[in-house]
Amino acid sequence: MQDLESLYQMVAARKANPKEGSYTDYLFTKGLDKILKKVGEETTEVIVAAKNEGTAELQYETADLLYHLMVLLVEQGLTYDDIKEELGKREGLMSDFKDRLEIKDL
Repeated sequence: MQDLESLYQMVAARKANPKEGSYTDYLFTKGLDKILKKVGEETTEVIVAAKNEGTAELQYETADLLYHLMVLLVEQGLTYDDIKEELGKREGLMSDFKDRLEIKDL
């Protein structure tokens, strides 16, 4: 079973050591616009899958979205630890961007 951190590491390694013919290499070669297009497509597919009955399609499309998000993070130079750090800052809070009360006992 693969977790998000190991997925990130695999994508980062693939960027550092491209494997010609791989899909990951294709995305990095095409660049940011292609990666953003794929993130957008996968996001839409997750939304559509969530509206459909059952969870198999949602599971599949969510995995695609997470993969493409990891490609985007690597492309932009953000680490998985950066994301975990940001999430840690939000623990117990709804958002730093709006005046919201602390979340308690959810």
